[in-house]
Amino acid sequence: MKKFILIIILCIYSTIGVSKTLTFGVVPQQSASRLAEQWAPLISYISTQLGQEIVFATTPDIPSFEEKLERGEFDIAYMNPYHYTVYSQQPGYRAAAKAKDKLIRGIIVVRKDSGVTEMGQLQDEKLAFPSPAAFAATILTQSYLKQANIDFTPAYVSSHDSVYLSVAKGFFPAGGGILRTFNALPQSTRDQLTPIWTTDGFTPHAIAVHPRINDQTELELKAALEQVHTASVVKHQLDQLKITGFVSAQDSDWDDIRSLNIKVLD
Repeated sequence: MKKFILIIILCIYSTIGVSKTLTFGVVPQQSASRLAEQWAPLISYISTQLGQEIVFATTPDIPSFEEKLERGEFDIAYMNPYHYTVYSQQPGYRAAAKAKDKLIRGIIVVRKDSGVTEMGQLQDEKLAFPSPAAFAATILTQSYLKQANIDFTPAYVSSHDSVYLSVAKGFFPAGGGILRTFNALPQSTRDQLTPIWTTDGFTPHAIAVHPRINDQTELELKAALEQVHTASVVKHQLDQLKITGFVSAQDSDWDDIRSLNIKVLD
């Protein structure tokens, strides 16, 4: 009888462990408050679909987000394409989904009234970027500047929104971002800025799961993400994110990023 009771107790605790709260980490391209406003309703919807509590999480800046990815602290994470190629190796995040019908493109933005219309005018200037390992906003834009023999001094200001605001306020003549976050800016800020250069397109951010997430939960997550565009309760959030929906993804989708042989986080 004691053995039978022990087995029942272990089963109960095993069930509790499976249904523990999951963390959904979002790369801090924007302020924590804006990210929470945009992502929390979407995450709440997914939580309902899975029948499991999932909570929004982010960090103050991209480098600290990278540290948490490296330690595997997020159960589910929305990370940039380069992050995925790094953290799919260790600790082994697995691709679950990506934005539907979208490629990520880096941009260089300037104030509309600055008189700057081409990249050559940025020679020897101090330029704003989110962080060293921001894929399109930093790595792609800086790569082009170097290939074009345009000397510049980078200033890392922690997020895409910080880049846009600092350029709008005249602290820097230009800065790197991506089309999605630029288009998601408040109209008052976006009206002050204009992109003068855009990169080629690459596979966008990954939504990936940590290896501790079981296959069934991963399948349910994929199904929920594929259907999220049909849910009126989160349609506004997708509009804010400038994402039309999500599709299931596989690891090889990011081979275009791997082919660039980026070593920033080595």
